Amino acid sequence: MGTLPVRLDRDRPEPLGVQLSTQVRDLIVAGTLASGDRLPSTRALATDLGVARSVTEQAYDQLLAEGWLTAQQGAGTFVASGGAPRTAARPRPHRSPAPGLITLDLGSPWIDPRHRAGWRRAWREVSSLTPPAGYPDPRGVVELRIAIADRLARTRGLAVDPDEVLLTAGTTDGLRQLLPHLPPGPVGVDDPGYRAAVECIRIAGRGVVDLPPTGPIDVAGLAAAYVTPAHQHPLGHVMPAAERLALLAAAREHGTVVVEDDYDSEFRYDVAPIPALASLDRTHVAYLGTASKSVGPGLRLGWMVPPPALLRGLVELREQTYDMPSWPAQRALLALLREGWVDKVVRSARRAYADRAPRVAEALAPYGTPAGPAAGMYSTWFMPAAAVRRARAAARDAGFDVAPISNYCRSARLSGLVVGFGGITDAELDRALAAMVRGLED
Repeated sequence: MGTLPVRLDRDRPEPLGVQLSTQVRDLIVAGTLASGDRLPSTRALATDLGVARSVTEQAYDQLLAEGWLTAQQGAGTFVASGGAPRTAARPRPHRSPAPGLITLDLGSPWIDPRHRAGWRRAWREVSSLTPPAGYPDPRGVVELRIAIADRLARTRGLAVDPDEVLLTAGTTDGLRQLLPHLPPGPVGVDDPGYRAAVECIRIAGRGVVDLPPTGPIDVAGLAAAYVTPAHQHPLGHVMPAAERLALLAAAREHGTVVVEDDYDSEFRYDVAPIPALASLDRTHVAYLGTASKSVGPGLRLGWMVPPPALLRGLVELREQTYDMPSWPAQRALLALLREGWVDKVVRSARRAYADRAPRVAEALAPYGTPAGPAAGMYSTWFMPAAAVRRARAAARDAGFDVAPISNYCRSARLSGLVVGFGGITDAELDRALAAMVRGLED
């Protein structure tokens, strides 16, 4: 084993050796370190952590005495037999950052403050309307579906009838509603990939199969394959045309539904937006879109264009369960679209992201490798685990929380940082980058 995912804090009252033994013990109990795993030598670990060798020797001696580790002469130090089995591959639990930290997350968009007046006007318009007396159309407000169908044709090359559009409370809500209508079987999801989708699938009682984020995808035996072809989440690359065609051909051969999460395709600033995968095959692709990256995640609005064979079942179930998004939120989005507010916000955000992405690259390029082309509101960088720990620690000390790639992995073993730069100011981004560079230079 090259290193250990531990961090020592000299400001804490506990001795460094006690901190280290506690964290290694926790890794064994959790199954992250399994029986028979070889640990780094005390010398190598001390060098990696930047501490005296006596600190690592003290920690190992304590764990040897407690029976958590075993030493083999000439071979090294290993997790003792009887330790917890390695945990099943699944997303690492998401932990909210400590209070007061500014999160450099992947989902918070930049909304230019100059556009706030348009937001207020939309809600004033909603307040003047008379709400429906009963439950509205199970598909969603018809005027909004017309506007979204027009937008999909204009921006995504996806020609659909407004009656084929179902309004949802976001991408995960659309996936949750779609899952009961899929054929039996597990669902494949990119690894690393969108962890909220993985949890929705598991909650629905379906298994999750890890799919490679690049290269051919084997869909045999899968009910569906959940993909982000326009901007792979979180590595950032675009699914090549040949792989798109191969995926659709495989879906037709095996009767698999391809679930396309088109979460931020409007924010390309290197090339024109990539056409939607659903524009190539409406029969086997369920298209999911969202207002979260343009208007804001708090609005909780999205849309789904399911394969025609699934549309009737989805609408009938919504008629029975009233499972549809809030009427006022739908009306507000309609007002924002009609006024051209969404287009203005997207254009200004795209300019901001196009300016911020090179600043991230300039800061991090000496220490890592970009995982994909510059696009959207985040940038992903491969770098050694020790560098990731130093950068994250320095960022936290400066008041920022930046996520490691490992947060999005299940069976994949990737190391790096995912730096979101949407929901922060330029000044905050500069301070966060300066802090990360200080950590990386340490």
